[in-house]
Amino acid sequence: MEYRKLGAKGPMISQIGFGCMRLPEIEEKGKWSIDEEKAIPMLRRAYELGINYFDTAVGYCHENSQYTVGRAIKPFRDKVVLSTKCPLGDKADSDRVFWNNLENSLKRIDTPYIDIYHFHGINKGTYDNVIEPLGLMKAAQKAIDQGMIRHICFSFHDDPKNMIYILERGEIFTSVTCQYNLLDRSHEESMAWAHDHGYGIVVMGPVAGGRLAAPSELYKKLLGKESDSTPELALRFVLGNKNVTCALSGMQTIEMVEQNAKIGDEKEPMSAEDFEKAGVMMEEIKKFSDLYCTGCNYCMPCPKGINIPYVFNCHTYKNVYGLVDHAKGMYSRVGREGDRHGGAAVSECIECRQCAKKCPQHISIPEKLREVAASFAK
Repeated sequence: MEYRKLGAKGPMISQIGFGCMRLPEIEEKGKWSIDEEKAIPMLRRAYELGINYFDTAVGYCHENSQYTVGRAIKPFRDKVVLSTKCPLGDKADSDRVFWNNLENSLKRIDTPYIDIYHFHGINKGTYDNVIEPLGLMKAAQKAIDQGMIRHICFSFHDDPKNMIYILERGEIFTSVTCQYNLLDRSHEESMAWAHDHGYGIVVMGPVAGGRLAAPSELYKKLLGKESDSTPELALRFVLGNKNVTCALSGMQTIEMVEQNAKIGDEKEPMSAEDFEKAGVMMEEIKKFSDLYCTGCNYCMPCPKGINIPYVFNCHTYKNVYGLVDHAKGMYSRVGREGDRHGGAAVSECIECRQCAKKCPQHISIPEKLREVAASFAK
């Protein structure tokens, strides 16, 4: 496995990281749990293959991810780099929000320290209105001094220029985790700035929330040669950017772990020439980006029970990949009673806009739901 240094101050981490947001789950009578008979062997197999960066968070996998990750990495805890996150709400009124979240995460993961601790999903407003006035950077430094965390970082869903704004003010940050993939290159300049100033760059969503997971002739045209899979090409593209330290992959099977680890074994997953060639083709890809949902699930739950990411994924299969019959079959399950992939019909939307307020991509979700419904009604 090839390793890259996480910025000027951070540890060496594998160039493929394990994003623990989509571990296999089981649902029984409305209660969700992680299928640890599958998940723990998968996480440990990743370690055996050289993957040493594991990224979890409080809310992942119906708030079960931290527990499972902690159990999985326990035998080799000191040999891996553990990343987790501190959720911040607009109603936070003291630095206790930081300490409570940190202490609870240490208990859930059953670890004495966290290697990479993120302020979770922040933007300029969060930094200006919560982190700065509550003195959370000072709290983070104190936690570092006490050995509870080793590095403070942040994950980011905002205008790219605001990444630089936050990094310039948070002097003790080691790295940033941001979205970047073949379909969304908006952070390239800010990532280059961060890299040049000594920060590590961890990429989430390298396969665009599954949008790049389906087979497509487009990517054969992209480089003029075959790849084993479209996700492979997507990962290679992200790692072909010299400013990227690590690409997180939300792996769900041991086969996926082994396939991604092979890419991580390569010193140069994509050549500079191929990276440039892929960039030339981006305008062709962009025309398919009329609805860019990453499947992050931040919009959920819908008060009416609509599975918004699932509906938008149906749109992706139909309009981006041309898998019309497959997409229609998927969409027909929307509203089917007892189908956990479906949920309520789109017609149940009451346009409360709770979803739109939470969407990191700023999608006008109720309007897009109507458009998708209309497209499948034809």
